Amino acid sequence: MNFFEHYLIQEISTGVLFLVVVLARTMVAKLIRRYARTSDIIEKRTNLVIKYINILISVLAVITIILIWGVQAKDIFITISSVATVIGVAMFAQWSILSNITAGIILFFSFPFKIGDTIVIHDKEYAVEGEIEDIGAYHVTILAENGETVIYPNNLFFQKGISIKKKKASEYTDFTD
Repeated sequence: MNFFEHYLIQEISTGVLFLVVVLARTMVAKLIRRYARTSDIIEKRTNLVIKYINILISVLAVITIILIWGVQAKDIFITISSVATVIGVAMFAQWSILSNITAGIILFFSFPFKIGDTIVIHDKEYAVEGEIEDIGAYHVTILAENGETVIYPNNLFFQKGISIKKKKASEYTDFTD
């Protein structure tokens, strides 16, 4: 009995999983792009969220392939817990990066404000008022009224009060000539 006959079920399962991953990534990307179009979200933010979700799908696929090919679940969990421990210790000081990425994804889907909005961040020591220029994975760039560019971490948007200022009627462009 050769290799291909002996592992036929695993080979077929791996092929099916590969197709499921490709379909899932394609469908998720289409759904997120459709949501972004209806919500006027910029392409850069859309691509960032799609990238994060694709990474999650890929990690789940690798774990599934390992299970398909007969690695014992307890061995997987021991390996994952060991790797997670090492990464956790190494990245303990980097928790803010993960919280900013998570906050960036939440801002993508809930987006109480968007690029071009004028906001006020209510901070006791340093209140910030200005127009949002960019919303990235880690931070939001704000152009303050005095011309200063302020970079504000995403996770602080969930810790501070934010006011979105209404535009004046004169700021709207009228295209009905």
